[in-house]
Amino acid sequence: MNKGEMAAKLATKTGLSKAKSLEVINAIFSAESGEGIIAVELDAGRKVVIPGFGTFGTRRRAARKGTNPATGAKINIPAKNYAYFKPGKTLRERVER
Repeated sequence: MNKGEMAAKLATKTGLSKAKSLEVINAIFSAESGEGIIAVELDAGRKVVIPGFGTFGTRRRAARKGTNPATGAKINIPAKNYAYFKPGKTLRERVER
């Protein structure tokens, strides 16, 4: 399912127009700088918990040494933050069926 298909299903379920549904989806999920409720919260270092569905959050990966597979040269891999999603119990059990 892509964003357009999701907007169409949301419009059908809620009675909103497809354009308004797309606007709602973008307001929640957009990854553009300063947009998207989830992305803004993750930028601020906060978690987004949707009970039964899951948790969006960030984790920090420490700096480490690595090896360039092409040359065998040792390289330094810098520390970085990354986003994660952990499905909630209800979603996990529904998918496992």
